[in-house]
Amino acid sequence: MAETATGGRTIDTASLSPLHWVAFGLAAITGVLHVWLGVQFISSPMGISFLLAGVGFFGGAALVAVDYRRRLVYAIGIPFTAVQIVAWYLVNVPEFSPVGYLDKAVQAVFILVLVVLYRREG
Repeated sequence: MAETATGGRTIDTASLSPLHWVAFGLAAITGVLHVWLGVQFISSPMGISFLLAGVGFFGGAALVAVDYRRRLVYAIGIPFTAVQIVAWYLVNVPEFSPVGYLDKAVQAVFILVLVVLYRREG
């Protein structure tokens, strides 16, 4: 883990593979979508849950970027994302939106990338 002279963490790009950058891109896409939806529904509990999910994606990406317990972050990110796919289906059946389909496709690929990263570091 890279640290500054004062003990703070910095982004450790030397340890990031191309697959990490793919994961960052996927996390950013779904994170932005969740924050956007959260703002749209801010007055409801659903809006708060969207905002928290978006923050979770950005927070996880930040932890990986600074090389903080990456394997644990991957292990938490897999069910964190999978639960969102199941919840989306249960909440929206039978009326699914194109944005929802896009987000869930991104999340499905994100889960696969996290599984590969988890297994590589094991």
